[in-house]
Amino acid sequence: MGPLELAAAIFALLLTPGPTNTLLFVAGTERGFPRVLRLIPAELAGYLATVVPLTWAGAALLSRFPEARPAIALAAGLWVAWLAIRLWRLPSAGPAGSRSVSARDVFVTTLLNPKALIFGLVLLPTSTLAGILANLGQFAAQIVVVATLWAGSGALIATRTGGARSVIILRRVAAVWLGVVSATLLARALGAA
Repeated sequence: MGPLELAAAIFALLLTPGPTNTLLFVAGTERGFPRVLRLIPAELAGYLATVVPLTWAGAALLSRFPEARPAIALAAGLWVAWLAIRLWRLPSAGPAGSRSVSARDVFVTTLLNPKALIFGLVLLPTSTLAGILANLGQFAAQIVVVATLWAGSGALIATRTGGARSVIILRRVAAVWLGVVSATLLARALGAA
């Protein structure tokens, strides 16, 4: 895969709605754009903590321990279900700058994100150390760009719709989406077991 094809594949997969993007969107609606940017390092750290080891040794480990795939999907599905329930149960939008989404939430969600398996096992590995480092650098830069887009979209929508009521509605929509993602992950984990 050439550099442009790799960049397009990374960007498309990162941009796809998922649990981490949903959390950044919700945080953007609650905190506004400048404050939500503080969560981006947590996403970057979560992805790199999973993707770097997978890029170097993941394929060999998963072929040796195939039961790890459904276990990872199960853990991710349970975590995302917990996030969905927590977002749904929040009673109100709270004051400006409230934090229903923490850096820890973003980190753990990203750490368990099934997209990391695709990045670490399929898209980023290459035969040379220089190639791996270049791919990881490109990946990290694109994480920042896409996270900024999702967080900014949440902040923009909250600004346009205004008011605590719209933040509550956006949280509920995000909770339903996370529920769908969780159900998909759990079904995949249980189907593979």
